[in-house]
Parts: sequence; C-alpha cells; structure tokens
Amino acid sequence: MVMPWHADLLGKLMEGRERLAHAFLVHGPEGIGKLAFAEAAAQALLCERPGAAGATCGACPGCTWFTQGSHPDFRRLTPAQPEEDDEAGEGREKKASVVIDVKQVRALETFINLSSHRGGARVVLIHPAEALNPAAANALLKSLEEPPPLTYFLLVAHRWHYLLPTIRSRCRLVALARPDVRAALEWLRGEGATAPEVALAHAGGAPLLAAGFDDEYWHVRNRLLDLLASRAFDPLTAAEELRDVAPPMLVSLVQKWSYDLVLQQAAGRVRYNPDRAEVLAGIAARLDRLETARFHRRMGELQRVARHPLNARLFLESVLLECAGLLRGTDTRRAA
Repeated sequence: MVMPWHADLLGKLMEGRERLAHAFLVHGPEGIGKLAFAEAAAQALLCERPGAAGATCGACPGCTWFTQGSHPDFRRLTPAQPEEDDEAGEGREKKASVVIDVKQVRALETFINLSSHRGGARVVLIHPAEALNPAAANALLKSLEEPPPLTYFLLVAHRWHYLLPTIRSRCRLVALARPDVRAALEWLRGEGATAPEVALAHAGGAPLLAAGFDDEYWHVRNRLLDLLASRAFDPLTAAEELRDVAPPMLVSLVQKWSYDLVLQQAAGRVRYNPDRAEVLAGIAARLDRLETARFHRRMGELQRVARHPLNARLFLESVLLECAGLLRGTDTRRAA
C-alpha cells in the first residue's frame, strides 16, 4: 500500500493511463516508501477495473493475484539469492548477492515478448535499480529502447545517479521526497514505534527506517551514548560490553553522535539525538572543533569497511579508542 504522503502523487501519475511512459525511475532517500509507491503503481497498471485517477478496485483477479504475489504478468527483479549448496559445497555458508545479474535480465526477454496472460499490461519492477551490474544494465537497455506495447518498467533506486546515463534518459523520473514531520510522526505512532520523535530524528526523517529500529537497536544506542557521556569512559571496557554489536551498527551510531557534536559546535543544535541535546552540548563545549570535524570524517571512512572488517572485535576496539582520543583531546592514530 502506498504511503499516505505519496498517495496524491500516485493518483496524478496514473491519470490518463493511455499516455503513460513505458519506464519510470522512482528515486529518493532510503526509507520513505519508494518501493511501496512502485508496488502500488504496478497493481494500478494490472488492475482490471481501475477507478478514478487509477485507483485499484482491490477485488478483480488482477488485484487478487498481485496481492498474493502470483500475478502472471508481473515480474520483480532483486539481487539474486544464493544458489543451493551442491555436494561439493555442502556446509559452506552462502552470501546473498548484492547485484542483479545479466541472467536475471535476459530471463525477462521471453516474458515481455509473449502475449500477456490477461490481455492487458505487463509490469517489471526492479529494486534496487542501482544493483544492476554493468552487463545487466546494458542488457536492460534494449528492452527500455523498444518495449512491446503495454509493457512497463518500474525502477526503484536509492542512489539513482549510480545508474547508467542511458538508462536514466529512457525513464520518466519520479522524485519522491521525505514526508513532513507531522505526517511521519502520525504514521509512526499508528505503527506503534518506540519514541517516534527520536526514532524519526535517528532515521534522518525517513519513517520506514525509523519504524525498523528494534529493541536491540535502542538498547545499544542508549548504552553507547551513556558510555560516551561518562568522564570515566574506558574504550576497552566498552568494547567488551558491546562485543556482540555489529560493526556497521556501531559505526553508524558513532557517526550520528559525532555529527551532533559538529552541528552543536557550529549551530548550537543537534539532529540525531534530540533527547540527549543537553549532554551533547556539554561534550561539544570542551572539544576542539577541528578535531571533532576530523573525527566525524574518519567515521565516514570507516563506514565503508565496517561490513567486512578483518577482525570484528579489534575493529570495535579501534573505533572506541578513537572516541576516547577525541574525548581526551588526543589523536590515538597519531599517538600510535
């Protein structure tokens, strides 16, 4: 179901279905409902009894099959799932792919070139579109250039600028924005989110990301901020306490903490942790501005390798040692 803050835009898009472009690139920040928008658009195109402004009836065979995930005229491309272990590889853990490969795109050729099962539209949804590897992207170009009638492509991208310019130029761009704070908070409260105001701030205004924060996330976040606020902060003791925290989560939380320190020093406010504003102001007041900015940039660099550290425990210790160096006014990397 489309998010309420995008419903009007979807209605306008679906007006005059006979004049629709054959390909759309839905882009915007992560966690605002782009995939829900594209899915709602796909159902609208496949609905056999559409209402005003492309509204779906919800009762026709097309709508029923779509909601059940079994519509014969709909295809969804996402990063390929790992294949089943063969006899030689039994027992080895398979990593999920992060790319959409050329075999997946070529498998669409039969789908789009045969008559549709229901005599209406065929829809291909690709998410996230930036996961197309170069071969897959080039294979998709031909279909985008000469699509059969009533064939629609819906590409969803968080980082649309990563796509080939030739793909972007063949799509109608649909830019989705973050909802206003009031609408996002109303939706989060309806979803029963924990501390919706803080959650929305922590998610950078993206309500779907905010709704995804679980109890473990809040426990780690609160404990980390408590540790960093202590004058007796011991990075090695903290690393032991936080030993089970995934490195990407830790670095992300530290990034938000350091961003708030930089913003407090520059503008007298915080963004991600409004419930800790007073404590953060006290920390920021005793830190050197240049060193705080350097530290925040350093956390951005570490985020690029956080998913694949050579040793997770040593990585956690290193991050927390750098936190201690900032708080004590020393650069632990230079000291080493």
